[in-house]
Amino acid sequence: MPPAHLLTLIIFALTYAVIALGEIPWARIDRTGAALAGAVAMVVTGALTESDAEHAIDFHTIALLLGMMIVVANLRLSGAFALFARALLSRARSGFGMLAMTVAASGLLAAFFINDVVCLALTPLIIDAAEIAGVNPLPLLLGLATASNIGSAATITGNPQNMIVASFAHLSYSSFAIHLAPAAIIGLVADYFVIATVYRNSLGATLTPADDGLRTVRINRPLMIKSSLAALGALAMFIAGYPTHLVAMSAGVLLLFTRRIKPARVYRLIDWTMLAMFTGLFIVVAGFETTGFQTNVVNLVGVQRLTHPVTLTAVVAVLSNLVSNVPAALLFRPLYPMLGGSRAIAMLIASASTYAGNLTVVGSIANLIVIEQARLRKINVTFFDYLRVGVPITLLTLTINTALLTLWP
Repeated sequence: MPPAHLLTLIIFALTYAVIALGEIPWARIDRTGAALAGAVAMVVTGALTESDAEHAIDFHTIALLLGMMIVVANLRLSGAFALFARALLSRARSGFGMLAMTVAASGLLAAFFINDVVCLALTPLIIDAAEIAGVNPLPLLLGLATASNIGSAATITGNPQNMIVASFAHLSYSSFAIHLAPAAIIGLVADYFVIATVYRNSLGATLTPADDGLRTVRINRPLMIKSSLAALGALAMFIAGYPTHLVAMSAGVLLLFTRRIKPARVYRLIDWTMLAMFTGLFIVVAGFETTGFQTNVVNLVGVQRLTHPVTLTAVVAVLSNLVSNVPAALLFRPLYPMLGGSRAIAMLIASASTYAGNLTVVGSIANLIVIEQARLRKINVTFFDYLRVGVPITLLTLTINTALLTLWP
């Protein structure tokens, strides 16, 4: 191997090592910093020219994610998410009912509005509802985290890895949803039954409706109507087949024309670090592609063996838990054409990387958001607490998903 390629592989390996670890404490660099440092190193060392680096960035994915973040920020500020969750939770008459409503609300919202944001918006509300009703909040929080991951697998706009895969595989919104929504719906049912079984002793008590205690949710009705119409309009245009990145950005930009709220409040809710990390990772993966290492690996393992649904699911699941699901999905960008470039392969990569996020606490950013917000409210969700439900839920959803995609590629 030429020395230049070896250096490129070292840069790639170090970047992904930091992403897997989450940070380097002594250097105080996080995943975003590692991605940006790796991208700069790829250009400085000559692995990519500046022009190559610019072309490596998938601006369609960045635009889709940014546009959806603006739409979701307006929905959050309007109180739409909280109102929807309250409407469901207030109807629960037992702990089992509250779990069912939590799974339903988080799964449905995550299918359209990015699972991480759904967890940010709903975690405080679910904790409040559990305290008012006198229910153990732990199974509800686990239901929120796992269901948001499962529900997000249903559509392109459910999570960032779906957006990445749909972009490089040129998948339409409707085709993606038609093939992946059934597994997500069945997965949400399985999610409920697993958590309900594990926590059956603490969910059976009859409750007083929690509606009175949840009336403190602030609602900006004009903004809620406007942002809901923008979201529904965007969804209709997604289904109609219009370019998702243009639709999302159009909806986002339209919502910036308002007298109701200051734009700065919207900008504060946008995850700029995620956008920066994606930009860096696009360049890092493009640099890795120049080494030809991925071609050698595919040739060594064999295309036919690697594209078997069970094998590919296992590989994607393992990678997703080593480096997180978004970086794992990006790794398959250069491999996708070598694996046949079919719709079935792309959908398996997207869905398997999403469902694998439920295996452990660190498998998905959504999990960490729920756990960290719970910690701030003095509720401790341990690694083992999560593992008790994460392992069976992940195995069930991966099996259901692989079986359905095999039967209907």
